[in-house]
Amino acid sequence: MRITGVKLNNRRREFELACELGTLSFPYAKAEPMPTQDDRIVEAFIDEELAGEAVTYRLASGAEGFVHIEMARDYHREPGYMRAQLLHKLTLEAHTALDRSHLSKREITRRLDTSPAQLYRLLDPANYSKSVDGMLELLAALGCEVDVAVHMRDRVNLNELIKGIPKDYEPEEDLWGAPVGREVL
Repeated sequence: MRITGVKLNNRRREFELACELGTLSFPYAKAEPMPTQDDRIVEAFIDEELAGEAVTYRLASGAEGFVHIEMARDYHREPGYMRAQLLHKLTLEAHTALDRSHLSKREITRRLDTSPAQLYRLLDPANYSKSVDGMLELLAALGCEVDVAVHMRDRVNLNELIKGIPKDYEPEEDLWGAPVGREVL
């Protein structure tokens, strides 16, 4: 997915990446190296050497980093990205199960009642046009059970974070404007 535009929002301390999905933000705090008030971004551009899928930025210190569109999609838990990640994991599990099963690919195609070309499409980790249903069918043919687990994402508990701040703590002036919580970590 190509990036069509980039804006630096220094007030919100984030990159704003325009793409076919709309505008996805990515916080400076997640970038490496991290831009700070003392080491600001002096240049940011869509990097054609990375197929237009990343923004390269240069800091005043000369340090250089990039933000790939997949990093922003992962940060936002974009559904298309999450689906691709799920398909990739299922494909890796299918490869592992295939190695363990000692079944021939001919036998698996027979069990799936499909063509060898379709089996190879299902086993291709770079093919994201296959369906989750097809992968579940393949894993069942390999004798696997698939369980779905849903977990709560880790969230920062601000009350616990505030309780951890010493009573006599005073932030240093040069840390003002740093991302929330970073000055006490």
